[in-house]
Amino acid sequence: MKPCLGASMSPTSSMRCRLRLQSPAVRLTVCGVLLLSWVPPSLAGADGVASVKMENDLFAGTTDGHYSNGVEASWTFVPPSGHWSRRMAHTLTGLPESELDLAAWRFGQQMYTPIDISRSDLVEDDRPYAGLLYGGVSLFDEQRHDSWRQMTGVHLDVGWVGPASFAEQTQKGIHELTDSDRPEGWDHQLDFEPIVNLAMKRGWIAQRSLGALEMDVGPTAGVALGNLYTYVSAGGALRVGQGLDRSYAIPAVAPAVTGQAWFRPGGDFAWFVFANVEGRFMAHNLLLDGNTFSDSHSVEREDWVGDAQLGLTLTWQNWQLSLTSVYRTHEFEGQDAHDEFGSLQISWQH
Repeated sequence: MKPCLGASMSPTSSMRCRLRLQSPAVRLTVCGVLLLSWVPPSLAGADGVASVKMENDLFAGTTDGHYSNGVEASWTFVPPSGHWSRRMAHTLTGLPESELDLAAWRFGQQMYTPIDISRSDLVEDDRPYAGLLYGGVSLFDEQRHDSWRQMTGVHLDVGWVGPASFAEQTQKGIHELTDSDRPEGWDHQLDFEPIVNLAMKRGWIAQRSLGALEMDVGPTAGVALGNLYTYVSAGGALRVGQGLDRSYAIPAVAPAVTGQAWFRPGGDFAWFVFANVEGRFMAHNLLLDGNTFSDSHSVEREDWVGDAQLGLTLTWQNWQLSLTSVYRTHEFEGQDAHDEFGSLQISWQH
């Protein structure tokens, strides 16, 4: 395939190139790769995994609306002895400081809209416009046993919703880039409100051999507490493939807590397919319930929400790619249909 550059291109080749670059999913993927190629100078000499995760309904081939777009950049590393993250893990969970395996910095943005973004009036029977900008710390521990392992993740997020999330500007810029419909209703977004959320998730994973393939499967349970989300969750995860011990990268999609992005580099090709289900009892969801301290648009939240995920992860040398398709049940009363969206995660081991 010839690159889309050069003054000597024929009209036919030029048209093909324009069509390729006009694909919204292609443009979003290119943006993610460019973001991953930049590593902060302070991290350039450190060992770790740089990861970019993009979540968008374009990857599932659906129309814009509800969870419209999310992006998260993270840096996962093995904390040295005496690192503050080890003390934090001990304080929050009682885990001995020496047993913490991984820590991660995260930074992300999410945007939520009603289905019909062409309307400039308040769409009272659909979810509010909302933007979220956040930073977070994740702590991971893995306890190995003879034929199973216990995996624990603790996550602390701080940030804010409202105009200062820059979700309006980001969505309008993305839609201009992808030649999509311009969103007209951001004047009705949630007001500014700081958020603090603490979450924990644990999985008990059994490992099995299937001839030339490997499999692991097990239940999961979690809890989140804060003014963004408050819920309890339960579910299960399944992976089948080759080289499963290289990683455990099943990307999670909000409001589920983030997954572990760490993997072991190597020359051999590794892969796995995965399925994941999770049910949540939602006691609070700021993005649906509206602002806590001001009068804002809101909808009647459904207490029980479920996710089903199918995906594929590929690992080669220092790179890993994960693709996920997500099915989500109704999140609020009067919602016309379930939501579908996709996730693309690209990781690089430094």
